[in-house]
Amino acid sequence: MKLTLIGGGGFRVPQLFSAIGGGGLGRGPVGGDPAGAGAAGGAAGAAPRAGLSADSAGPTVTELCLHDVDASRLDTMRAILSHLAPTLPHPPRVTVTTDLDEAITGAGFIFSAMRVGGIDGRIADERVALDLGVLGQETVGPGGLAYAMRTLPVASRLASRVRELAPDAWVINFTNPAGLVTEAMREFLGDRVIGICDTPIGLMRRATRVAGRGVGLTSLDQASLERVSFDYVGLNHLGWLRRLSIDGVDHLPALLASDSALESIEEARLMGFDWIRAIGALPNEYLFYYYFEREATARIRTSETRGEFLKGQQERFYARALGASPADAHLVWQETLREREFTYMAESRSEEEREGREEADVEDGGYQQVALDLMSALTGGPAATMILNVANRSGAAGPGQPAPRAAVPELPDHAVIEIACRVSEDGVRPLPIAPVAGDMLGLMQRVKAAEQLTLSAVRHRDPALAWRAFATHPLVDSVTVAKSLLEGYRARIPGVAAAFE
Repeated sequence: MKLTLIGGGGFRVPQLFSAIGGGGLGRGPVGGDPAGAGAAGGAAGAAPRAGLSADSAGPTVTELCLHDVDASRLDTMRAILSHLAPTLPHPPRVTVTTDLDEAITGAGFIFSAMRVGGIDGRIADERVALDLGVLGQETVGPGGLAYAMRTLPVASRLASRVRELAPDAWVINFTNPAGLVTEAMREFLGDRVIGICDTPIGLMRRATRVAGRGVGLTSLDQASLERVSFDYVGLNHLGWLRRLSIDGVDHLPALLASDSALESIEEARLMGFDWIRAIGALPNEYLFYYYFEREATARIRTSETRGEFLKGQQERFYARALGASPADAHLVWQETLREREFTYMAESRSEEEREGREEADVEDGGYQQVALDLMSALTGGPAATMILNVANRSGAAGPGQPAPRAAVPELPDHAVIEIACRVSEDGVRPLPIAPVAGDMLGLMQRVKAAEQLTLSAVRHRDPALAWRAFATHPLVDSVTVAKSLLEGYRARIPGVAAAFE
């Protein structure tokens, strides 16, 4: 089977290649075949296993096609993969192309991991907002809306070409802002596009590892996973773990009550034990930017932004790796990856903590194995429960079953949310959840309204709708500031300007 990666010159390609080839870089999904699959159950984390290759359930990936608009980055990645290939039991053949139609044609699965506007676009996303005294972040707040405005036309074109050239392919979207981009692509692909993010997966792994200590859940192998069920709901980069049951007993209240347990949870350290206990849930780490907006903005303004850091790092990496031997390029990649992971969300931590992510937190990152297990479940491999970005009302009713209901009745049926889903060869089905508390629901509704105004603004090329989108977002406190944000992004980012021409 041909697997195509859109954004194939990106930095994380070697991780995906290693997982496909069975190298064990993937960490395993929030997945498995848990007891009580018909309820809101699921599993968190899994021992590393081989990817979709000769000894795995599901299809065999025989070709990994890398597509990018930057041919030199494709050359760099091809060199690194050529060094990795002999170390893997089942490496797929690697092809590269800058032609989108060539990349899509014949693909059974397409992974979308684009960065429209490149790293300079990300820096502008951050700096335009910061210059106006507003949070400047890649996916949260006005920066995320600006990122979407230039990305949605490209994502829609991709989805349209997939519908035309590979109508039976599944598209797995990693392109940020993942929920909003997935919602746009659904207009062309319906349920055949699914969004993935690794932040709720990392949260689940951390929480399960801590909660399982006292009940003999010492490893996250497949047998252990069948003991776990959970309730997670939200939007992409805005969600909460509200229940974590092992053997039918909810361990989240005890976890929240224990300082020693919370000390092992990165999200609790970021936001404070008292606040975690006040809301009675473990929040996605990106909620730091909503709950502590003033503090986050102040910290970002006193240092380089994440985009500025990554630009310098990427320039150094590609300069060293381009033209180097495959072995040397791979070493440079490994060094750069380590630095990148340890400094992730550094702006959310105090000055003395910025260089000190814990080893376990770093190891909990990564989406590559989750995507491969999703592929497996969709194509006849073991069914799985995963946290995914899907329509609020997704899936078709099976024989003798009632039509699916909206998981969050207060949101539109077509709105993409982030929720635990049951995945099998029959498709993806959101699992039932408890009602969403008013404060959480209100935040979801406000952000979703801003997202859907953004979708409409781009679809109709209407700057007035874009202005309303910025003004609606909870991290923008003034209509005047919202107008200045739109003007600033149109002036600084060609892709945003083009969206309204």
